Amino acid sequence: MSPAVSAPRRQPEEAAWATRELAAAGCVSAAAEARWLVEEAADQRALRAMVARRAAGEPLQYVVGWAPFGRLRLRVGPGVFVPRPETEGLADRAARHLRAATPPRTAVDLCTGSGAIACFLAAEVPGARVLATELDPGALAWARVNAAAHGVRLLPGDLDGPLPAELAGRVDVLCANVPYVPTRAIATLPRDVRDHEPRLALDGGPDGLDVLRRVAAHAGRWLAPGGFLLCEIGDDQGEAAAGLLEAAGLTEVAVLPDLAGRDRVLEGRRAPGGGGP
Repeated sequence: MSPAVSAPRRQPEEAAWATRELAAAGCVSAAAEARWLVEEAADQRALRAMVARRAAGEPLQYVVGWAPFGRLRLRVGPGVFVPRPETEGLADRAARHLRAATPPRTAVDLCTGSGAIACFLAAEVPGARVLATELDPGALAWARVNAAAHGVRLLPGDLDGPLPAELAGRVDVLCANVPYVPTRAIATLPRDVRDHEPRLALDGGPDGLDVLRRVAAHAGRWLAPGGFLLCEIGDDQGEAAAGLLEAAGLTEVAVLPDLAGRDRVLEGRRAPGGGGP
């Protein structure tokens, strides 16, 4: 029998074996993860190596080499924060605001990680100028690959530090999926996140809001009149985070839920007509 005929018969057996191995290692979604690994593995030897990596606690997306984000397929691996489905809500809302802006449209994504939000905006709003910044060299290696594939201009550096001065007052949408996990809570994260994803992308300081404070303080310099700031937050940070944007002079501040109904997206706007910060 040819390999082309026998391969489909082997797949259920391989998936069943992989499911057992992953379940024994404590993977909650063992069956779904096993199917993904079977689909991605070039052969049985590769599958066994991939299952071993996942069973040892490595993030599934690192093992397969990519992560879905909206309709995108982003390259990821060791050294970068894995894009989450929860962040797609922020990206989709940012894209709607960007489409509604008057051309030429400009968006900036701070703390871009793998480039997920920036690449999403470039793909969803063709013709928009999209820039992204990232400080961590490990994340930059992956962001460069994804940014190049989607026409995003990637700038190495901390938050808004590398942005060109000519962007001041011209950014229609400013996004920032900042680290927001309180330092004391890092130890309670799932093993694959805690032990493998970069701490720089997770640790938001004592209350989880250290980096957001800096973003809020600087946002007014970059936003165009009527421009929007969108940030991801923890589900228990809504009130405190909204206060930071209000104190910075932004208007129409809102805390929006993710698909599970948890507070996830913080949004504020520079007043139209040039008022505000």
